[in-house]
Amino acid sequence: MVSILRSIDLIVRSIAYGTDKDSESPSSQGGTDVAVQDVTISSVLVKKLFSLFPLNPAEHLSEKDCDRLLDLNMAIAKIFFELNEWRCLPPNLLETFLEFFENALLGKLCRAARSGKAVWEEHLVHLLSFIPKFVSRGASYWTSRLLQAFTQTFKESMPGSLLKLACLSAIEDMLTPIQSMLSMETSNPENLEFQDALLAWIRYLPLLLIQLGDKHPACSQVVLRLQLRIGQCALLNPSLVCIYYLASNCFTFYIAGPICYGPFLRLPRESQELSLCSLYYFSHLDLPILKSIACCCLSSDLDPYVLFRTVEIVHSAYRDGHIAIADYLSVFITLVLRFKVSPEVGSAGFKDDPICQTLKSLTTVLCSYIAQMGDNSLVLQMIEKVIVDQISEKPSLDNSCSLLRILVAVDSKPTRLSEQSIITLGHHLSDYLMDAMLCIPDDGDERGTLSIQSSTQHYYLLPCFFLFDRCHKLMGLVLKRMGSAITESSLSLVSDKCAQPERNFLIRVNAITSVLLLMHKDAKLQQIMSLFKEDIDNIIQQVLSLQSSGQIIVTIEERHEIQCAFDRLKFLS
Repeated sequence: MVSILRSIDLIVRSIAYGTDKDSESPSSQGGTDVAVQDVTISSVLVKKLFSLFPLNPAEHLSEKDCDRLLDLNMAIAKIFFELNEWRCLPPNLLETFLEFFENALLGKLCRAARSGKAVWEEHLVHLLSFIPKFVSRGASYWTSRLLQAFTQTFKESMPGSLLKLACLSAIEDMLTPIQSMLSMETSNPENLEFQDALLAWIRYLPLLLIQLGDKHPACSQVVLRLQLRIGQCALLNPSLVCIYYLASNCFTFYIAGPICYGPFLRLPRESQELSLCSLYYFSHLDLPILKSIACCCLSSDLDPYVLFRTVEIVHSAYRDGHIAIADYLSVFITLVLRFKVSPEVGSAGFKDDPICQTLKSLTTVLCSYIAQMGDNSLVLQMIEKVIVDQISEKPSLDNSCSLLRILVAVDSKPTRLSEQSIITLGHHLSDYLMDAMLCIPDDGDERGTLSIQSSTQHYYLLPCFFLFDRCHKLMGLVLKRMGSAITESSLSLVSDKCAQPERNFLIRVNAITSVLLLMHKDAKLQQIMSLFKEDIDNIIQQVLSLQSSGQIIVTIEERHEIQCAFDRLKFLS
């Protein structure tokens, strides 16, 4: 043991001397004398220390002494590999140390005791930095064995541990040499071993992200940076594209049932950005991945900045041919349809509600992207039925408005909408317009100086106004539906008067009156409304009949409101 300690002392002094030698000129250190002394030190190490390696514990040694011996063996191995970097040591001795390295990776050297595992992990972290150096020298018998042992260590090490981080760092350092080897003859059996190892690491990364969750954000960020780096390598090397794509179905977004789980939503913004940037390097983003991304975008926990960044990345991926057009459109329609807004009807927060404002901005961005796709008529054919069917299901006012805005963005004048779509919209847009009047407060002042174009109500009515301008028939259907709505209200009052029905007919009357007046303020629609004088007169007559009908019992206050509505409408005739 004394000779070992003396050798260790020589090692320490040689390392310190080597550091001085690097920082000063050869002449100041004696030049040739230094080289001679280096050879002497190397010879002493080989004869006195390395020849005894590994130092095996005697039977009588305690567990604590065994741990110390493991500590010593690991330290000697590190010194050997460092020395071997600048001076070629005997091949048979290298074999011994490589075998020790393999056993260390496989955990065959550490005891079950916690202290032994701690010693093993602490030193293995430093030894892992030599793996990329062996790989860079090309395929060999030991390189293959070390890669297999390294892969086992990588998978079995604890998530978030220093050993796991060291493995990730080693993988990143190995990407460049492995990429160079794979760009050569891929049918070479030795190169296929590198490909298999890389494939095993890539497949494990998504699972590792899920295991890390939000408990180890620093480690998660390292994983995401590594995955981004792999994607960049795949873009430059066609032989890596298929490997990278194999991991795409288990990306950082993980779906269990209808809910989106995984670390993405809970990670810091920088990590989310790394994750999103990785999406761009997928050779193909299929519908399952896009559905998972949409689930994250629809989460109330997602920061709006990340939402818009996600949409931007998806659009870039589509533009570069990584997403099918049908899947691309499906994701955007899902976003505006399922985006959650305030469920409180009649809330006064529509104008300033940040969630509503986010949906408005998102819809504007999506309309812009869809308009950039090229052939609007083809896009309209693909999304027309889906959007019209969804509108007929009566989603929330904000979601309906977003769907209508997308429809308007790809339609033209005259309209390209099918006859069936026009009939369906004619049946449902009247209810949509009345809901807009009921739910959205009038933000004009008492004198009405705020123009219709700048009012909140105008935002919700404008898509319908565009459709009316492009399709006069649609306006006629909507006006007829409004007249029918008043008739249905009066009939309901007659049939249910003994049961004291809810007096909601005035709500419809006031809503329809407001819609017609706002339409009349629009210069284009005012001219079109003149074509439907008969339908407008019918609405006015239906309002008047509510006041004069002997079958309907109305209070004095209700009669006054009906008269006010009639007075507001009669100038239209």
